[in-house]
Amino acid sequence: MVVDMYVILVYDINQKRVGRMLKLCRKYLHWIQNSVFEGEITKAKLEELKHRAGKIMQEGDSLIIFKSR
Repeated sequence: MVVDMYVILVYDINQKRVGRMLKLCRKYLHWIQNSVFEGEITKAKLEELKHRAGKIMQEGDSLIIFKSR
């Protein structure tokens, strides 16, 4: 059984990488404003998103994910 969870994702990254992160996050969640996204996502898709975001991010960047059922 696949269980979706509701998440709010917020990132703060260097301006050089903002476009790439925006494009990535829009594939998985709904864009609310600037660096804020929300929506239903499976645990597997969330892990995939975090993995791909980690490839974009560098030192000093941050990604915060609030989870709810």
